[in-house]
Amino acid sequence: MTEVKTEYKPKILIITMERSSYLAADALGQMHIEYPASVYIFKTIYPGILPSYFYVDTLKKGIDGIIIASAGSDCPIEESYKMLSDNVKKAQTIMKEEGIAVKRLRLVAICSVCTAALLKEINQMVELLKKFKEEGKL
Repeated sequence: MTEVKTEYKPKILIITMERSSYLAADALGQMHIEYPASVYIFKTIYPGILPSYFYVDTLKKGIDGIIIASAGSDCPIEESYKMLSDNVKKAQTIMKEEGIAVKRLRLVAICSVCTAALLKEINQMVELLKKFKEEGKL
């Protein structure tokens, strides 16, 4: 009996901000620009509301990589980017302690029209996770 080998398709969660990066993610769909079906979009008011353990738990429960697409320091919600950045740093500290590669969690600035930048981030995460899978880091 021959063994059927299936291609690894990493599960990627993209956390978007409702009034900025989500619009870029939505525009990718409207323009019929393809990205892997194993990419999941999570829309929130702003990503800073998610605690650091959310990221670690999500990675432990089967998501291979997380891209946090934030408005960056241009966010209209005062102090939100600092809070988000602090949460990501805490999560990465926990990830290091637990032997989880910190590159599996990325914080990037994506605005409402940054479709090319978002697609680039998705493709880079896919390639990184495929490499990690080959190296046994997942």
